Amino acid sequence: MIRGIQVEDLDSVQLLETELFSSPWHRKMLESEWQENPFSHFYVLEVNHHICGYIDFWITFETAQLARIAVAKDAQCQGYGSLLMDFMIKECEKALCENISLEVRVDNHTAIALYERYGFIKAACRKGYYEDGSDGDLMIKPLGGNYV
Repeated sequence: MIRGIQVEDLDSVQLLETELFSSPWHRKMLESEWQENPFSHFYVLEVNHHICGYIDFWITFETAQLARIAVAKDAQCQGYGSLLMDFMIKECEKALCENISLEVRVDNHTAIALYERYGFIKAACRKGYYEDGSDGDLMIKPLGGNYV
């Protein structure tokens, strides 16, 4: 079940951040993203009363940006990443977004393959984009929009 994040989910999300990302968001960053960012759409994926993934995307007028997507290591390769992507795309289409953008590490081949399956195309390489100096690819998926 995908549902909006709640305060009691923050510990689980923080653990996933630490497990999955080389530059994890700290709890204060997660709280700020959820409670203070008016553009943020932050959801968790709960399976059998266990948070096994989450997605955070921003909708700003006619554009959307994927800020974070994560699936626990022990829950990967079970279609949960696709569930989260499908959910985000539907929400962005309902909001009449023209496109969705994201940044991904150039060496994150698993994520890049997922994004390409969803029609994201590489638009640019951002040199030194990540804290550790790694490059990031900017990828964009056109949606159509009709923003008025």
